[in-house]
Amino acid sequence: MDTVQMQVIAHIRSPFPAKFGIPRQSGLVQALRAEIVFEPAFRVPEAFRGLEGFSHLWLLWEFSESRREDWSPTVRPPRLGGNQRVGVFASRSPFRPNPLGMSCVTLEGMELESPEGPVLTVGGADLLDGTPIFDIKPYVPLADCRPDAIGGFSDEHREDGLLVDFPPELLGKVPPALREALTGVLAGDPRPAYHHDPARVYGLPFGGLEVKFTVAGGVLRVQSVE
Repeated sequence: MDTVQMQVIAHIRSPFPAKFGIPRQSGLVQALRAEIVFEPAFRVPEAFRGLEGFSHLWLLWEFSESRREDWSPTVRPPRLGGNQRVGVFASRSPFRPNPLGMSCVTLEGMELESPEGPVLTVGGADLLDGTPIFDIKPYVPLADCRPDAIGGFSDEHREDGLLVDFPPELLGKVPPALREALTGVLAGDPRPAYHHDPARVYGLPFGGLEVKFTVAGGVLRVQSVE
């Protein structure tokens, strides 16, 4: 089998230390902020010349926590409840022949002279903290936007989201810069699609916090923030 060698050019710094709670697609929680920190060989300011003119970027990265020696031709997407199989190439499952992911994010800022070299701040990222990034490409609306595209089963199984009941005394324990992003993550329903136990208490690690919550009747209630 032919193989291709690729270099990791950067890693993401995000508020997600674990996979639980990460939005299922990029851009679903636009308030999420992450930083892209480059490897020393790629900390060259000239490599970013012109990037400031683009509002969105494509990130090409690795599902580094989903590496496997083998692969399955079918997977069970969360959008279908986790109990219906589709072909792996009809899904965005992390369990693929090559564990490659792609995300469309907004470019929120560029710091070319930081102690870590050029650092990009992006919005709406759906990546685990420390995820290796292979490439960054500008999003070009003329070529990348297809308003008439058909989304297959993803069009038929849209997620309505949850109402978040976040008591003020608990929200006050969250740093102001993280409140909107955390609320957006909770509203997106971090639970596996097949979980429906209203008595179950879930724990979401986010930005150095442990947020515990329950879900019943379409309402997510935050129980504690530690």
